[in-house]
Formats: sequence, C-alpha cells, structure tokens
Amino acid sequence: MLPLSAPQRVYAAFAIYSFSMGSIFPRLGDVQQAMGVEEGALGLGLIGVPAGTMISLTFATPLLERIGFRRGLIAAIPLVAILYSIAVWAGTPLQLFLMLLPVGIAIGCVEIILNVEADRTEALIGRRIMNRAHAFWSIGFFAAGLFGAAVAGLGVSPQAHLAIVAPLSILGIWLCLSNFQPAPHRSGSSAEKPPALALPSFGILVLVVATMSCMLLEGASMDWSAIYLRDVFQAGPFVAGLGVTTFALFHALTRFYADAFVERHSPALVARVQLLVLGAGCMSVYLAHAPWLALAGFAMMGIGSSSVFPLAMSAAAQRTDRSAAINVASLAQFSFMTFLLAPPLLGLVAEHWGIRASFGIALPLVILSLITAGSLGTRARPV
Repeated sequence: MLPLSAPQRVYAAFAIYSFSMGSIFPRLGDVQQAMGVEEGALGLGLIGVPAGTMISLTFATPLLERIGFRRGLIAAIPLVAILYSIAVWAGTPLQLFLMLLPVGIAIGCVEIILNVEADRTEALIGRRIMNRAHAFWSIGFFAAGLFGAAVAGLGVSPQAHLAIVAPLSILGIWLCLSNFQPAPHRSGSSAEKPPALALPSFGILVLVVATMSCMLLEGASMDWSAIYLRDVFQAGPFVAGLGVTTFALFHALTRFYADAFVERHSPALVARVQLLVLGAGCMSVYLAHAPWLALAGFAMMGIGSSSVFPLAMSAAAQRTDRSAAINVASLAQFSFMTFLLAPPLLGLVAEHWGIRASFGIALPLVILSLITAGSLGTRARPV
C-alpha cells in the first residue's frame, strides 16, 4: 500500500479507472471483425455502456450516499474491468449490448464518486485539482491505448488482453486506494437530500450544451479512431491503435497543465481556445489524406476536448442551489446522453456515408459549445 496524500489518491483513482475502462477501445476493430458486422450494428451494441451509465447516473446517487463513497469506489472500479473482460466474448451486437449494460452502471457510479471527490478535495486543500485529476484519467487511458495497441500488434486476442487488465486493476486498487477516505463535504453546500432522479436545472442544461461537442468527439475518438485508420488507410493493428493512444496522450498533457491557465485567465476563455483547436482537429481528421495528418487531428481533438468537461463539472459542483452530488449527477447524466446517441448515430453515418463523415458531422456542435462556453465562468474563481 502506497502512502498517498488526498490529491494523490484522487489522481490514482482516476488513472486506475480509465485504464480499466479504456483497454477495450483499441480492440473494437477486432471485436467488430469477430462478430462479422458493419459499423452501424457495432454502434448499436456499444450503446449498452451509455445506456447503463444513464441508469446509474439517474438512480445511483442516493444509494452511493447511503453506502459511502469509499466502499462504492473500491468495488466499482475493478468491476468495470471484470465486466469488460466478459463483454468481449459477445458473439452478436445484441449480446454485446446486454453484456455492456452492467459495465455502464458501474461506470456511472465511479463518475459520480470521483468528480464529487475531486471537487471536495479542492475545497479541502484550497487549490484546483479537477483538471489535473482528469489529466490522470487521460494518462490511464493513454496507457490503456498503448498497451492495447502493443498486444494487438503481437496478435493477442481481445479476450486474453482484457483478462489481463482485470487483475491489474485490482492490484492498482490495493496499492493506491486501500486507505482511501472520502473528503468532507464543502462548507456552505446544500444539504438537500438527493432525489432518485437528478433532473437538470436551466444552468445545468446550458453546461450540457457547452460540453456536447467535446463529449461527442471524445466518444468518436475512443470508439471509431482505430476503425477509421484501418478502413481509410488500411493501417495494421498497431497503427490503428495509435489513434486512441495519440488522442489520449494530448488529452492528458493538456489537462495536466490546464488548471494554472484557468486560474490565470478564466474557465470560459480557456474553453473557447480549446474549442477552436477541437474544431481544427475535427476538420483535419475529416479531410486527412495520410495517416500522419489524421493522427495530428486526433492530437488536436485531444487538446481541444480536454478541459471543457472538467470545468463544467467544477461549475456544477460549486453551484449552491442543490447539493454537489445532485448537480454533478445531473450534468453527467445529460452530458452522457451524447454518448448514448453517438455510438449508433456515428456507426450508421459511417455505414452509409463513410467513416470520415462520423467526425465531420460534429462541427455544428463545436459552434454551439463556443456560444455557450461563457456558462463555465468568465473570471477565475477561488476553489
């Protein structure tokens, strides 16, 4: 067991969680080929994760408050890895959907716990860590993508690969989170009892719109980058897996240093700059004529989508109209609707108009996010 500080435990939890959930994405092309289906059918199967996540984000908050964040977190993170290792055995899109549904439920629980915990830890230590915490999520995802690309290049099956990830997740939890104790509630936050359904207020709905393009393109990069590189440029398993890896690397690097820029400038200004980069990356992937240009586009999308969602989570958690857990669950719940709609939508778009169009279709949403980015805060705010 490692002697970690409160922020370090939050960082470790984000990294272990993302490694646990991110390992499947470089292997989705292999899963598709094993099932013998087109992109649209694969997308309909992948909807199981966001559907389960929506169920969890809608109903899990009261349960998590009752059983405690410590027990919920230590149980849910390894469960994500274990359930994914089972899901890759699916033989049809329907089986994939049903086997991914419980994965999504576990993911929703972890999302609520970790984002509230990061916000409470900010209040405890008196400085921002939200973006850095999400940077460690991206670092874990980068590690998962690199590991997945490497084992795919060696010819290891997705089933064997995911079976290795599950014990690694359990080991990480034992080393880093055995002594985890949740941070205390923010002083001055609402003590309102969480309802079963975390409906959004108007302010939360505006934050949802601000995050929509980032959520869509993050999901598109995770789900479809390997298949994009394989289909457009006939890339081998290792190069195809580099799409996820490149996105996650630049996602992580930007998040790691973003908090200093937010404190110096403002959440809205940082978000607007990143959204412009996101749009440029989206165009680069849409128009790419060589793999290196597509990978550059994935890098720009990693930069551009990196901080908007964490900043929105901070904005939601700091609202005083309701408890932080309710506002975080509400924002996550409705932001994840993008993930709920994106996999089948982008899969069907790819099947009928080509996989390039799956990325180009997101450009109008980038404009909407730019318009609503002011909801993240026009001045740097104390934690």
